[in-house]
Amino acid sequence: MAVDNPSIIDFISITPENEVQLTISDHLNWDDENHFLHLQNKINSYLEVVESNQIYEIYPEATGKQIVINVALKYKPNKEAKDFLNEIAIFLKSNNFNFDYSVIK
Repeated sequence: MAVDNPSIIDFISITPENEVQLTISDHLNWDDENHFLHLQNKINSYLEVVESNQIYEIYPEATGKQIVINVALKYKPNKEAKDFLNEIAIFLKSNNFNFDYSVIK
């Protein structure tokens, strides 16, 4: 389970707000030249699972619930990473998905 493995959903849970949260476990340092690409590919994979309705086969509890994509970061994002994460949030919001991220200590 990791950001550089797009074929697996790392974690699925229900939030206190009754949303289905798909979490990406991101262990890469922001200096890694492929980090942005790995994260983009992982998010695209998550979107494909949702948009193809596979999510309901994998996790039937998702039926009728809002989807939120969450990124659990090992490293604090730098300026470029924050800008990238904000762009992701805007894109996902415009497509009716919620998005958030946090640094895990």
